[in-house]
Amino acid sequence: MNFELSEDQEILRNTVREFCAKEVIPMARQWDEEERFPSEIIPKLAELNLLGMMVSEEYGGAGMSLVDYVLVIEELARADGSVCLTVASHNSLCTAHINLAGTPAQKKKYLPRLARGEILGAWGLTEPGSGSDAAAARTTAVKRGDRWILNGQKTFITQGSVGGVCVIMASTSPEKRQRGLTAFIVDKGTKGFRASRKIEKMGLHASDTAELVLEDVEVGDEQRLGDVDAGFRDTLRILERGRIGVASMAVGLGRGALEEATKYSKERIQFDVPLAKHQAIQFMLADMATELDAARLLTWRAAWLQDQGQRTPLEASHAKLWAAQVAMRACDKAIQIHGGYGYTREFPVERYLRDAKLCEIGEGTNEVQRMLIARHLSAQGLP
Repeated sequence: MNFELSEDQEILRNTVREFCAKEVIPMARQWDEEERFPSEIIPKLAELNLLGMMVSEEYGGAGMSLVDYVLVIEELARADGSVCLTVASHNSLCTAHINLAGTPAQKKKYLPRLARGEILGAWGLTEPGSGSDAAAARTTAVKRGDRWILNGQKTFITQGSVGGVCVIMASTSPEKRQRGLTAFIVDKGTKGFRASRKIEKMGLHASDTAELVLEDVEVGDEQRLGDVDAGFRDTLRILERGRIGVASMAVGLGRGALEEATKYSKERIQFDVPLAKHQAIQFMLADMATELDAARLLTWRAAWLQDQGQRTPLEASHAKLWAAQVAMRACDKAIQIHGGYGYTREFPVERYLRDAKLCEIGEGTNEVQRMLIARHLSAQGLP
């Protein structure tokens, strides 16, 4: 495995870094405090082909590799977790599901619009009574002739109120539990389909999160995404790649905290010398840098293996679990290095900490990752 980035990848990373410095970082605090979805940034992201990163050029996407994708996600997270989550969820959930399981007609209808940013994508798996336990899903889809009638409720849906299209998982064979889920593409404005409320969160304030309600929502069979009862199978593949994206988001947030802490430690004078001269601070920075580098390497490995056509259930869980933990530790230490100022909104480290917490929960909690890793060890042992 070659750990050096190609020239094109270096250009991509630098382009996104420069874009963030100009368009995102100056506004991140304001967006966070206003708790407003920054719709004005969407066309600018689309201009950089960041809303269809892994969609093929045939459908108007950029045709990037997963390694390319994680490079972009890390840079966006370094600038602002909310913008990062918008881009990551749009690409890796709704768009990726249509790209994976869609018919040629579905891909032609939705992927170009998603890639151009004309519509944002949402993805509905989680319900008020079922998060990690997909078998407890209560949203149903009943077939009547050539139509499907959907009823239920979804929660914690990113882009739930601003998305133009949503992939909804519904139970079509309740007796099969999670093996009886089917995915459907539901357009915004479909009768009976609505966002019921915006969810107020600890962090990621500028990312739209909402509850969705489906009341006798009627869609044609052409809106079914993938085979009947194959929704959970496809969901596992979506989440496998999505966890790699969350890992890169965690690395980016942790890196942002490290850079802020390093900068502050050089400027802040205590006991007649910069904080960076004190060994206690040096050791904290060294631990942060080392753990984040390990998290990045785990993330790159999982992404690279996916690009080679391999499944990575274990590698994705390793990357997501470690990166999420490391990000939280890095952000916590960054606040400690800032002292009292770190506990204020004057510096971005407190926002990084609030945003990073999602990485321990989203796309499967850390506990779920440990369960998956342990299950793999029991079945196959160490690689």
